[in-house]
Amino acid sequence: LFSKIASADMDLNQLEAFLTAQTKKQGGITSDQAAVIAKFWKNHRIKIHESLINQSCWENVLKNMNWRVDLKSQSRHIDQINTPVAIVEMELGKNGQVSFLL
Repeated sequence: LFSKIASADMDLNQLEAFLTAQTKKQGGITSDQAAVIAKFWKNHRIKIHESLINQSCWENVLKNMNWRVDLKSQSRHIDQINTPVAIVEMELGKNGQVSFLL
């Protein structure tokens, strides 16, 4: 049940509907079990969701990004004035490892 709940990242309304359906199934869960599952999900949903995301990241992830656009205000040639230049700084890394800049 928890894998279905976690993979769907159910909100409380979805969870209530799902658990109600599970209690009505033959061989399903009891209403007490549904209440315990609902309370556990309510208290640990964010941690479970973050853990699943961390487990699914295989490659580098974007940790931070800064950018700006500069304009040339002086130049020997008039056609180069006000030419925009984008500067992008991206910090990449794997979860739990030191990151590096590009």
